Amino acid sequence: MVGLTACGSDKSDKGDNGGKKSGDTAQEQVNSPLAALKKASQRTDQQHSAKVEGTTSMGGGNSSMKGEMDWADGMRADMTITQNGGAAASSPLAGKPMPARYTPDAMFMNLGDEFAAQAGGGKHWVKYDYDVLAEKAGASGAFLKDQMQNTDPARSVQLLIATGKVKSVGTETVKGTKATHYSGTVKVSELAKMQSKDLSESDLEALQKQLEQSGMETETIDLWIDGDDLLVKKREQAKSNNGPYDSTVYYSDYGTEVTVEEPASSDTVNFEDLSGQ
Repeated sequence: MVGLTACGSDKSDKGDNGGKKSGDTAQEQVNSPLAALKKASQRTDQQHSAKVEGTTSMGGGNSSMKGEMDWADGMRADMTITQNGGAAASSPLAGKPMPARYTPDAMFMNLGDEFAAQAGGGKHWVKYDYDVLAEKAGASGAFLKDQMQNTDPARSVQLLIATGKVKSVGTETVKGTKATHYSGTVKVSELAKMQSKDLSESDLEALQKQLEQSGMETETIDLWIDGDDLLVKKREQAKSNNGPYDSTVYYSDYGTEVTVEEPASSDTVNFEDLSGQ
């Protein structure tokens, strides 16, 4: 951003720039895809919360989510998640909205009365502790922990900037808001390293091998930035051995107040205690 600011002001005072005004030169800089995304990254990074909703499809299954999240100090979120098809197809939970709560250390999902009666020992909520996930699932678990503790919309913008190859697709309307559409492609082998803050080199190498074995080579990332330089839509697409991956998330109401409370321990069971079932 320092380079962008200097670029706009230095030349504007020298000569007539072919009859262009200083504001015109600065505007041209902002209109270039990378410069616009850098501005959006800074603006989005200044925000700390938003309402979100989205869908993800992979391996024949799909899920939708809706709620609100706060990433000021680790991720806190209050969501409703619905799963269909794939592994969820034969589950009694298929098609049923499930409350989910996220804290900086764990995710909690309410699997309903039937689960509580049959497998949960009378408890409705399942706790997925990120440290335990990292321990049980190796590199992919460590990556999940890193993502859940360091996630925010600005990281998607920064990831697309890091590719160095971004194009502006044009202006579109996203849920009634005019936004500029940007697109880029990143190699999956570089994706984890770009997205991760706290992973060790060995975890990154192991994760890269897992991604390569999945058959995913590249991921296409599309972002929509509104007139306030805020991310309002993100779409990620890739192909794997299990079929296409497609995820779309919408962001709105930046600055919304988010309150998240952990479920009562008396109504919560740890996921690792259910592994035998």
